[in-house]
Amino acid sequence: MLLAVVDIIDFLLTIVTWLIIIQVVLSWLFAFNVLNTGSQGVRTIAVAIDRITAPLYRPIRRILPDFGGIDFSPLVILILIQVIRKLLAGVVTQYYIGG
Repeated sequence: MLLAVVDIIDFLLTIVTWLIIIQVVLSWLFAFNVLNTGSQGVRTIAVAIDRITAPLYRPIRRILPDFGGIDFSPLVILILIQVIRKLLAGVVTQYYIGG
């Protein structure tokens, strides 16, 4: 049962990781005018991903100082996701080996 819960959490963390990476790449493509912001399809995808990731970034942005246009909140979230994954792996290892 514990392994199933950890697998589900890990799967959700993987999805969030990929959404953050896609959002960061899209923001770079918009910043360098590689993607047209006037395109309805691209704008819809970007807005949807932004609405999903914005609640994750908000608490981090309140804590981090202003770095002059560079947003480090996605990096902080990705690091936190990796820490959570390591903690979950430790819990599973402790449960099954130490058990």
